[in-house]
Amino acid sequence: MLPIRVSSTGSHYQQKIGIRQFQFAADEPIEVGGADTDPTPTEYVLAGLGACKTMIIQMYAERKGWPVEKISVDVTLEKTPDGSQINALLTLKGNLTDEQRQRMKEIGDRCPVHKLLSHSLPIQTTLRQP
Repeated sequence: MLPIRVSSTGSHYQQKIGIRQFQFAADEPIEVGGADTDPTPTEYVLAGLGACKTMIIQMYAERKGWPVEKISVDVTLEKTPDGSQINALLTLKGNLTDEQRQRMKEIGDRCPVHKLLSHSLPIQTTLRQP
């Protein structure tokens, strides 16, 4: 994996991010001193988890020939008495059996980002009915 370059811009907390040929930025909300011009680093982590889950589920469903019309996941960070927990609410649309839905949930929990985060932070994935 190529290194990811993050550098300050001199504008509040806004950071310039370079990943391969892609350029984007991160910032913090106004209430914590940022300018709220871009997603926060935590939001990017949660988005990465959601994208990883939906991509690996899509790959698996295509390989199996399962009729998935749409895969979406709502990812949130919850403060708990023990620290924090990530919640992922998974929606699988299509003419799928309960067994197929459960299997795809399990596959999503095996994505590389889930594995990376779950070693230090509990992740609760909930299956949403369409």
